[in-house]
Amino acid sequence: MSTQITPAVQVAEQPTRTDLGTIDKRALRGRRGSGKQRVGRLGFNTLAAVVVLCSIFPVYWMVNMSFTPPNQIISRNPSFLPFDFTWKNYVTAWTREAAPGQTDFPHALMSSLGVALAVVVVCAIFAFLASIAIARFAFRGRIVFIVSVLVVQMVPGEAMMFTIYNMIDDWRLMNTLVGLFIVHLAGVVPFTIWMLRGFVNGVPVELEEAAMIDGCTKAQAFWRVTFPLLAPGLVSTGIFAFIQSWNEFLMALLLLKGYNLTLPPWLNSFQSATEATNWGAVMAGSTLLTLPVVIFFLFVQRRMVGGLVSGAVKG
Repeated sequence: MSTQITPAVQVAEQPTRTDLGTIDKRALRGRRGSGKQRVGRLGFNTLAAVVVLCSIFPVYWMVNMSFTPPNQIISRNPSFLPFDFTWKNYVTAWTREAAPGQTDFPHALMSSLGVALAVVVVCAIFAFLASIAIARFAFRGRIVFIVSVLVVQMVPGEAMMFTIYNMIDDWRLMNTLVGLFIVHLAGVVPFTIWMLRGFVNGVPVELEEAAMIDGCTKAQAFWRVTFPLLAPGLVSTGIFAFIQSWNEFLMALLLLKGYNLTLPPWLNSFQSATEATNWGAVMAGSTLLTLPVVIFFLFVQRRMVGGLVSGAVKG
């Protein structure tokens, strides 16, 4: 026996045009948000644009001044574009010695690169092993070790300056890149341990257990499943360690002199009490100093951004 629906029932079941219009307006209003929300988003976007502009402008001004002739840099009417373009500042910065008989830019560059890359490699190994230990294993003194890592970060390096100087001098490592490497490594490792611990905790242990059920050993499960997921964390901490070592000035100025200067103290030598500062060469040297960091970041940024959870879920 078939049941027929009368037209009256069909009309009653279908929404009217008025209802459809009301639904469309509500959905459109929900998508657009209220007026207060739009004003709030506009305010936050404007504030973000101002912050970005304030961050980028000093870098732009540094590059602009590096191509400006020295006699036009200090002027009451500065130019926002280097109309009188010149490479003279870069030639001066590349060939100028920090002092008679001291290092120049190429040698300071190699010194900074050697120390920074060594800090990145050794710090990544130490911090990685330590973060695995405190994140995956329960051992006596674990909490004390974690708290000690935090406490070490709270002590400013300037407070230990004289102690570090005496210690490096007792080890006969004054004016050596090895001594500076040890100081930089000791300053960077605690934070990278804490940072990598967060990455390790973010990878579920169940992924390793699933791999072990499929026949992997514990070591195979770690290297095949967990380690690829930790690669972005290693890259991020490596960037932090590189920048910290590359930009460090005080300890390099304290421990090094003459031919072993790194780039920050070499750049500081452009300011002299006996002669006028060549600001064009200073800006050119500052631009050259930033280029390796930018190149390093561009080289590793794809690995840092991509693959955060690559392989965690398989279809």
